[in-house]
Amino acid sequence: MTHRIGVYPGTFDPITLGHMDIIRRGAKLVDELIIGVTTNASKSPMFADEERIAMVEREVATIGAGHIRVVGFNSLLMDFAEAHGASTVIRGIRGVTDFEYEYQLTGMNRQLNDRVETLFLMADVSLQPIASRLVKEIAMYGGEIGKFVTPAIRDEVVARVQLLASKAS
Repeated sequence: MTHRIGVYPGTFDPITLGHMDIIRRGAKLVDELIIGVTTNASKSPMFADEERIAMVEREVATIGAGHIRVVGFNSLLMDFAEAHGASTVIRGIRGVTDFEYEYQLTGMNRQLNDRVETLFLMADVSLQPIASRLVKEIAMYGGEIGKFVTPAIRDEVVARVQLLASKAS
């Protein structure tokens, strides 16, 4: 029997309860789960790579699963997966729009490396509307984000919004 390694990639800016749900569930499907925290400048990250990696590490530690690692990367996903010996990429799907994007991405990834399978996990119904982009937007307008992230992440996002607001004025 082989050691099954899965990769769950994302920007996690910030990590949400939806991400945590996919991590918990995805970790049950593989022997080792690598959370790949990637750089994606097109998403205008609120937090630097190192900050996001630290956030994810802290949140994942609360799960208590010793077979989850957090690794930063700035490369093609298929190259990252291959370098870590992963046979599976785990992706969360919230709805039809996510599926259309992920379907196309999976097709491209298969062209790059057909040895790595993509596994889609549907988001829990109660978590489907959560998106990091929306969490940041709500916070920027002073809205309460505690329903979408853990208390520690809420505090970090609020503090960052306050810092950005003070720099802007």
